[in-house]
Amino acid sequence: MPEDVLIHVENRIATLTFNRPDKLNALSADLLNKSIDALHAWSEDPDIAVVVVTGAGRAFCAGGDIGTMAKSNAEPLSLERQVDRLRRMQHLSWLLYSIPKVTISSINGFAMGAGLGVALACDLRIASDQAKFGTAYAKIAFGGDFGVTWLLTQSVGAARAKELLFLADTFDAHRAEQMGMLNRVVPHDTLAAETHALAQRIAAGPLVSFRYMKGNVNMAASAEFRNVLDRESETHTRCGQTEDHKEGVAAFLEKRAPAFRGK
Repeated sequence: MPEDVLIHVENRIATLTFNRPDKLNALSADLLNKSIDALHAWSEDPDIAVVVVTGAGRAFCAGGDIGTMAKSNAEPLSLERQVDRLRRMQHLSWLLYSIPKVTISSINGFAMGAGLGVALACDLRIASDQAKFGTAYAKIAFGGDFGVTWLLTQSVGAARAKELLFLADTFDAHRAEQMGMLNRVVPHDTLAAETHALAQRIAAGPLVSFRYMKGNVNMAASAEFRNVLDRESETHTRCGQTEDHKEGVAAFLEKRAPAFRGK
């Protein structure tokens, strides 16, 4: 029986590949648990610089497994247990959004419902020109999970987020890019290479600085300007104590490319 998620680490780049291609990588308990465990471990691993999330086959992730939902409805849990279970599952989105590593979603195909939420939870999003997107929740009378309502609002604004949720239309990668949901759209056959090149570039960068940049931008989504200025005073000064900062200054003065070490 194949694993629901494949894990690969090489050259400081950790990759999660959702591996249920026959189910369009719909989220299973095994996929979620192993992904969450891996992200917890990588968040504290100094040898991991970048985390890439992608899917096997035709989909990035088609969202929840409708078949599993039907079985769950046949053997209902109490309301509180259902809420607690979903909170545990949604930790995947929270970790991708919050861990002190740069996270990249490499969107190879369908990213629907919860799969869209997982993709948007990553710091950077690069998509195949064949990728398709949609919220899908309205089609089965759900309200939205895996952070999709908050993440969509941050990406495209409240009015557009409501439109995408209410109408649940499917749209292509170029439309997603126009709305601000994606950083890049690339030819399908070059997606893996383009993602790897982007990950390598980040892995060779000043990782302490990236950690604080990510945290500050995340904070800016909900904090007042004064609070962000106070945090920048601390994190900018911390970055100034790193070896990478000293190397960056030296490289600038010597008119050469810096050789960052992530320290």
